[in-house]
Amino acid sequence: MILVSLPPLFVLGYFSFNIAKETLIQNHMETNRGYLKTSSEVADLLLRNIINMNRIILSNDELRKELLISGASNGNDQAVIDVRTANKLQNIVVSNLFDTQYIESICIFDRNYRSVCYGRSEQAGRYGTDDTRKQIPLTEWYETAQAAKGKEIFFGYNVLEDAAGSSFSSVKVLRDPNELTGGQIGLLVINIKKTIFEQTLNESGKSGFLVLDTATSQPTVVYDYRPEETEGIGLSGNYDAMMDRLKQAGYIFSVYKNATSGWMFIHFVETKSLLRQSDRIGDITMLLAAFMAGIALLVSYFVSGTITKPLLQLKKMIVDWAKGSQPIDGNETFAADEVGVINQTFRRLAIVNQQLSESLLQSQLKEREAELRSLQAQIKPHFLYNTLDSIYFMALLEEKADIAQMALSLSESFKLSLNKGRELIPVFKEIQHIRHYMIIQNMRYDNRFHYEETIEEEIKSFEIMKLLLQPLVENAIYHGLEPKVGEGRIRLTGRKDGEFLVFTVEDDGVGMEDLTKTEQGYGMLNVKERLSLFYGPTSTFTIDSKVGEGTKVQLRFPYRQMTGEA
Repeated sequence: MILVSLPPLFVLGYFSFNIAKETLIQNHMETNRGYLKTSSEVADLLLRNIINMNRIILSNDELRKELLISGASNGNDQAVIDVRTANKLQNIVVSNLFDTQYIESICIFDRNYRSVCYGRSEQAGRYGTDDTRKQIPLTEWYETAQAAKGKEIFFGYNVLEDAAGSSFSSVKVLRDPNELTGGQIGLLVINIKKTIFEQTLNESGKSGFLVLDTATSQPTVVYDYRPEETEGIGLSGNYDAMMDRLKQAGYIFSVYKNATSGWMFIHFVETKSLLRQSDRIGDITMLLAAFMAGIALLVSYFVSGTITKPLLQLKKMIVDWAKGSQPIDGNETFAADEVGVINQTFRRLAIVNQQLSESLLQSQLKEREAELRSLQAQIKPHFLYNTLDSIYFMALLEEKADIAQMALSLSESFKLSLNKGRELIPVFKEIQHIRHYMIIQNMRYDNRFHYEETIEEEIKSFEIMKLLLQPLVENAIYHGLEPKVGEGRIRLTGRKDGEFLVFTVEDDGVGMEDLTKTEQGYGMLNVKERLSLFYGPTSTFTIDSKVGEGTKVQLRFPYRQMTGEA
């Protein structure tokens, strides 16, 4: 009962656990995709405000005019952008009601890379000298901004600082919209605080949130919010390597690409904490298994006695009966349950077996009696061909060669037909039987009959049923050649055809018009029936006869070699 009940329970628990696990993961992934999509849309709104700020700053005629004048000036005169330009920049931001809580600084550069900043103005200080200003065109971020041809580009780090800090940058190359060629008039860098992504967070605990800039082969971590236990997971190398490390640490993650910046928003959660509910299925399964095992033991303890006791009694009865020490009582009654039915059936079979044993004994006695009678019956045939042998020797003494030959042929023919009581006879002996028979018939009919035989040497050792061919030769003489005027011819052929032997007996006698007459005689009908009974449905017996031309009989049947193989 334990083996029957517990494995299905474990299988059910296993599949339930896996289904719950897959369902939880799938639901979590769908939820995270929706969450990341919402987070990305919130980030899009904030980043588009930055883009709008870039465009409004560029559209201000006074600021654009100062950039053109400053870019055309080579000295340090009043035409160079200074704090007044910074004040105008501040007025533009304030007057357009931009939310500046996430703006760390706004820096604007003319064509000579002289700059003023609103906010943390010291960020552009490192580019205050002529030598340092010449470094700007050589930077990677500047080349990327130039390639964008006036489009706002977001970088995952602060381009005006040496190391990654608490902000990232939006860079836009300013071009004069009044010129057809759109010549460059300056550069606008807005540094945004990374805390802007905190608005997109709505989960905590064992989950984490990453923003990766994957524009290069080595992604830049723009924003990193992780549980304490994940801080040791390195976020270096390429994107696939980062994801593999998270997966190996036991986290599953969802990814969504932000439309505005092209950055990857990644949410990840610890698999163990996510599947804590599904793990309870395994615990419940084990408790149920233990409970069912206990119930099974109690039930089996009380029930097994009612089952095994009758079975042990039945076993003892069978063993005693097999030893012959217990007589079978046919009047004994049994219970109506399954074991009782088995007991009753066994008793019935035992009684039938006892009756069959007695019947078999009687049959064996009768068989022995029949064998004795058969041995007595064989005394007469032996006496007959012994007498024929005596006639043969007496004819030789009297120099009666024809009488001696007839007696010898008759004796040999009779011996071959008896065949020591065996049903099978080699082909060569059956042919000898036909030859002796033809000698006798030619002596009777003054050599009217010519006998020919064509037998393959290979099949002469094969065994066939005795008296299978001789009756056909006899039938050819009495019904074909004897009514014919003059001499006649009989031809016997034998060959092997695959797994069959084929024998043909042909004569040139008077023939037959009605072939049904062959079924009225004893000889042909006897051969046909014996052939079908002994060799089965694969054997064939065919007759072909034409009036005035003769008759042809063909036998086809599976062969047997003298070893007994079929």
